[in-house]
Amino acid sequence: MVFGTLAPLTAPPTLIVTPTYNEKANLPILVNEVRRTVPYADVLIVDDNSPDGTGRIADAIAARDGHVRVLHRPSKLGLGSAYIEAFTQGLNKGYERFFEMDADLSHDVRYLPHFLDALDEGYDLVIGSRNIPGGRIEGWGAARHLISKGGSLYSRAILGLKVRDLTSGYKAFARRALEAIDLAGIQSNGYSFQIEMTYRALRRGMRVKEVPIVFVDRANGRSKMSSKIFLEAVGMVWKLRLDAMKGRF
Repeated sequence: MVFGTLAPLTAPPTLIVTPTYNEKANLPILVNEVRRTVPYADVLIVDDNSPDGTGRIADAIAARDGHVRVLHRPSKLGLGSAYIEAFTQGLNKGYERFFEMDADLSHDVRYLPHFLDALDEGYDLVIGSRNIPGGRIEGWGAARHLISKGGSLYSRAILGLKVRDLTSGYKAFARRALEAIDLAGIQSNGYSFQIEMTYRALRRGMRVKEVPIVFVDRANGRSKMSSKIFLEAVGMVWKLRLDAMKGRF
């Protein structure tokens, strides 16, 4: 079965990437909803050898649907590297639009058309924002809110950015944005990956738009957030600022 079925002539080739690690309950629901909402888009599942069998479920979905492919990796290698590997493959295959989506159903597919509209308007990076009017988070406790909002505020202050939600993982990129960012030079792999991608895009003169989303906490499985990932982000923000001051990107 050939991956990359041609989209309608009016729709640029679109790739939706979702990294997975122990998401067997959520993945079939997500793929079904994505395929229903954007039927011409291709889905690339990046599975880091999930112990719960998510990879096998992904293979079964791909066997039934030519718009779905699975990239198997040998171990839990990190969110950032999953997206970089997937985006690099997508660029080589000629895709023009790329999405980041979590597999835990926190990213509602009903916003996908809003992202596509913004790309049609000429924006290079579209961010699903929880921190602008119309956006919010449901189901989190005080600690998670503090980490998310505090991380965005901290990063905005140090990097001098106006983007309100720097840690959002629900994004869409035009091809030109990924090419400008230089994926090979990305230094982050965890929580700070989202910050670095947006910062590099802005440093390269890309047009960025935030669209409001309602983010709902996962119903199944466990969050991948940890103190180690958060601390990586704290240090990485300063490194990004220093690298920019030295003209390294």
